[in-house]
Amino acid sequence: MTRRHLTFACEGNALVATLDSAPGRTGLLLVSGGNEVRAGAWNGQAMFAARIAAQGFPVLRFDRRGVGDSEGANGGFRSSAADIAAALATLRKECPQVDRVVAFGNCDAASALMLARGAGLDALVLSNPWTIEDEAEAAPAEVVRDHYRRRLADPAAIRRLLTGQVSLAKLARSLVSAIRPTPASPDGLAAQIASGISGFAGEVRFLVAGRDRTGLAFLSHSDKADPRIRICAEATHSFVEPEAQEWLTKQVLELLRT
Repeated sequence: MTRRHLTFACEGNALVATLDSAPGRTGLLLVSGGNEVRAGAWNGQAMFAARIAAQGFPVLRFDRRGVGDSEGANGGFRSSAADIAAALATLRKECPQVDRVVAFGNCDAASALMLARGAGLDALVLSNPWTIEDEAEAAPAEVVRDHYRRRLADPAAIRRLLTGQVSLAKLARSLVSAIRPTPASPDGLAAQIASGISGFAGEVRFLVAGRDRTGLAFLSHSDKADPRIRICAEATHSFVEPEAQEWLTKQVLELLRT
């Protein structure tokens, strides 16, 4: 495996990418979420790319326009379809043996891939897709329920409740929201990404970190019986825990090897 840096064009701007080369005919395109650079949180995407390439699959990761080393204006995840398409073309050009490409995106990178209707990829691994319209809005019921499940397992939290250190009025309001179904907006982001991915013909796998608000919010808009959904119960948003990293790598390799 060798690692090299390269640039490619996207609508007149130069974007910077890193390619971990490998001989496999299936490649992985890593799409960064938020305003995160291609190395990822705590260098996580760089280390993840090295692990995947060591198994024989080339990996390309890139900074979208206006992020990290890339030129252009940062238009956010909703305007990143052109960036993803240009990165995919670059991976195919730089690795001519590749005839199948899987994309991995976490958070709003997953939502960007869905809004782009799969962006021309062959398969998708979509982790903790972003569905939250307004950060100030009340937490989805799934998030509240998870919070209280963990509180009920915490002796210190029980002790605070029994000694009157917890506001019973606030607790009652939270419990009501926990049992109330999360209302679905017919034209909200959750509906938009679901519509975007509905016609995608390739294989899709949804990964959810069980200790992540974003992932739990996505679950609140999803069919829990959907066999495409996999949950890592103790993982946080970026799967930084050693066990979560192993689980994530296994999930992605399964799809790469399909």
